Amino acid sequence: MGKSTVGWEVSARLRAAAVSHAIIEGDFMGQLHPAPEGDPDRSKIVERNLTAVWANFAELGYRRLIYTNTLSVLPGTTGMFERAMGADVRVVRVLLTASDATVGERLAGRELGSELEQGLKASAYKARLLDAQVSADTVRVVTDGRPVVDIACEVAAATGWGG
Repeated sequence: MGKSTVGWEVSARLRAAAVSHAIIEGDFMGQLHPAPEGDPDRSKIVERNLTAVWANFAELGYRRLIYTNTLSVLPGTTGMFERAMGADVRVVRVLLTASDATVGERLAGRELGSELEQGLKASAYKARLLDAQVSADTVRVVTDGRPVVDIACEVAAATGWGG
């Protein structure tokens, strides 16, 4: 299981505890091809989409967001969340970690099409980038050999939202 599975389980825990929240799969916010002109990494369209979706949630009174995306834990993303959600946003970064073997198994089980090799390369690159750049206040949660419920409990505890 990976970040999406954990995100949904955190959501389940919060629902069970009657804690209002929203969940966004960040990977979907920039899924378009080709990349928009002037936005080769799709970060501008991701921010536009996050801003639009969050505005709808906030208008309905939601104040907590579970946002799943591998690179959203990097320190440079704080500005995006502040612009999309407001300057007073409190960001709790959680990095799920796993051994290379575990990551390989998960990707092989999930990617049944033609992009397994690309996914493995991208995952290795992102792992090195995250190791080098995540801030010291990022909560690291080891996932190897653990049930998703236990992982989600640790993630939910890191937010201080209950659940």
